[in-house]
Amino acid sequence: MKIKAVISGLAALFIAHAAFAGEAEVKKAVDPVLADMFGPGIKADAVRKVGNFNLYEIQIGGDLLYTDEKVSYLMNGDVLDVKAKKNLTEERKQKLSQVKFSDLPLDLAVKQVKGNGKRVLVTFEDPNCSYCRKLAKELQSINDVTVYTFLYPILSPDSTEKSKNIWCAPDRVKAWNDLMIDGKQPAPANANCNHPTEKVTALGRKLNIRGTPAMIFADGSRVPGYMPAAMLEKSLDKGSASPN
Repeated sequence: MKIKAVISGLAALFIAHAAFAGEAEVKKAVDPVLADMFGPGIKADAVRKVGNFNLYEIQIGGDLLYTDEKVSYLMNGDVLDVKAKKNLTEERKQKLSQVKFSDLPLDLAVKQVKGNGKRVLVTFEDPNCSYCRKLAKELQSINDVTVYTFLYPILSPDSTEKSKNIWCAPDRVKAWNDLMIDGKQPAPANANCNHPTEKVTALGRKLNIRGTPAMIFADGSRVPGYMPAAMLEKSLDKGSASPN
């Protein structure tokens, strides 16, 4: 088992303050520190006390830092519960990454229904993504699922153009599968075609999606990256059993 250090990377910073007793006080103290160390506009989205010891979790988007109640140090790394044999940081990140499925604007996604479509999967994919092509091939063997694909152009200069062409195609599902499975490029879109590329890009940034493919299941859990069909089947069944 690869053991991660509880603290990887330590930035020492002394602040002459009285002890801070609560989360609100720690947030007030840490925000100027973050701005000073990482740049203007950087501040904590939330501060939470961890367990019964003198450690506070600093959430910045999908990232976590830790500090003491005096904000004397900022610590970057995983916190491990030795007795419970759990990675508290990883568990927390998974919880923070969960998405309320019902809030997703599915009308901005390419909808593909297979079989009875009872199970549901949302993906964020770039038309130039090689692992997205592998995912598309794995999905060919999976039935009884509805797949909502958000065209998320973040990898190459022409990803936006390809996303627009797919969205504006007479048959979006066919255009997407032709590209991802057969390598057939979509026809150029009509200049007057309205497409949601900017909205999807903004959504992906809001959800802190940094790579493709990214998958979100009905229970709100998400997986960054590609999964083979067997693992997808299990995740689809698990996610559908407790929808968000």
